[in-house]
Amino acid sequence: MPTESTIRWLIKPAVFMLALLPIVILLWQGLNNGLGANPIEEITHRTGAWTLRLLLITLAVTPLRRITKQSWLIRLRRMLGLFVFFYATLHFITYIWLDQYFDMQEILKDIVKRPYITVGFAAFVLLIPLAATSTNAMMRRLKRRWVQLHRLVYLIVILGVLHFWWLVKADIREPAVYAAIVTLLLGYRLLKHFKKRPRDAGMPAQHSMQNSQ
Repeated sequence: MPTESTIRWLIKPAVFMLALLPIVILLWQGLNNGLGANPIEEITHRTGAWTLRLLLITLAVTPLRRITKQSWLIRLRRMLGLFVFFYATLHFITYIWLDQYFDMQEILKDIVKRPYITVGFAAFVLLIPLAATSTNAMMRRLKRRWVQLHRLVYLIVILGVLHFWWLVKADIREPAVYAAIVTLLLGYRLLKHFKKRPRDAGMPAQHSMQNSQ
């Protein structure tokens, strides 16, 4: 297992730089006319795709930690989650600014009339309280409610996949891959939950609640 100093000074900075790499490449290509004939569509697609990819990576941390028994992996989850919000915000800003030019009337029409925008907007709104309560202080303040609140990530990832699936319409190969990964990640959690229940059945309520965290 890596030491505390290795995690802090090597692994975390490396993951941070890797998570920033997509936006660095996007900015470089944008400054050098490398985003194709429709740069706004390309920016929208890439920021959305990386939001979903990082969300899946974040959700994979816990299963990977349990399978490999590498507990240090959990220390990357918060940073990865905040990068999810970062790319989701860029995706949203690209839509309301570069695509719609802050025309709130058209934006509201889109949210109401286009299902893929409706679920995408819902997913972004649900991400806001998760990002806002990501600090240690909020964890201590909210206690059990923090755990319950952050379970919204499961709904968010489902909405994110639906958003992408309904957007592409014809070629669903990429969103189908994401859907399969989500099914595996959520299926793993359900399996662990139901396997744990028989052991917890005879425990006092307080101990059972602690183990569920």
